Amino acid sequence: MSGQTDRVAHAMAHCRAVARRRARNFYYGMKLSPEPQRSALFVVYAWMRQADDLVDGAVASDGSDIQSALESFRIHTDAALGGEPINEDPLWIGLAATAAAFRLPCESFHGMLDGQVDDLVTRRYETADQLRHYCYRVASTVGLLCIAIWGYEDDAARDLAIDRGIAFQLTNILRDFRQDYDQDRIYIPRADFAEFDLTPDMLRRWERPAACAAMLDAQLRRAEVLYDRSAALDEMISPRCRPTLWAMTSIYRGLLRKMQRDPSRIVLARRMRLSALHKGAIALKAQWQARVQRAPAANATMQGSLGG
Repeated sequence: MSGQTDRVAHAMAHCRAVARRRARNFYYGMKLSPEPQRSALFVVYAWMRQADDLVDGAVASDGSDIQSALESFRIHTDAALGGEPINEDPLWIGLAATAAAFRLPCESFHGMLDGQVDDLVTRRYETADQLRHYCYRVASTVGLLCIAIWGYEDDAARDLAIDRGIAFQLTNILRDFRQDYDQDRIYIPRADFAEFDLTPDMLRRWERPAACAAMLDAQLRRAEVLYDRSAALDEMISPRCRPTLWAMTSIYRGLLRKMQRDPSRIVLARRMRLSALHKGAIALKAQWQARVQRAPAANATMQGSLGG
């Protein structure tokens, strides 16, 4: 292989290792996509992981250098997206190669970084619209990058990917309410608490259980509507990449349904997770879907060879 090919192969291997080590369940979902989409997903994940670590590190210290650190990260990101990595860090080499292969929207990377800043400076949201804007930044931007990698023909897929990303993030916010509350961070809007005459403290203590359950049910329904509204996205992306989206959605929606069965567990029990059996069933079905999608392509290749 040429020197450039070696550099890119090393960078892709590095990003794959990051995803394997830190993405846990989602690593197996990403693996279901064919190449080169699979490696591109690993690169995007590695980029997001590094951005998260950058902000987490600032939170662990006094956070005084976060603006300059993020600005440097933006500059490195833009350089890689433009095909001119600033240094030989495998992340930037991999991002440059991925950007050359796929039309990745630069604004999605910047939107994600803006969402990281939101997490540093905003502890409460006043309205559902403000929360939606935050969810767009930290989750819908990822959805837009994913569909750019997977491929789609109908522009309606963009709006559906935005909705799906917000549904994912709302699911995360509800699942993590107790953990976030204990760190003095409340994502559920003040207006929603006021509607049910509750405060975050009351919800955390599960005071007025009927009102707490009703308020959480409204939050859960908000996410459910977005899953339903974005259902057509599953058929809009490239067929061979659909098993990855299906697996990711099944994990998140499975968590949502688990919370719907007993909303009190959001604040009274340990952090909710899908059982190993449930996750195993999702993995097996997704693998079966991937094999089904690969079969027509393999048959077409064989027929083409025979015909030639």
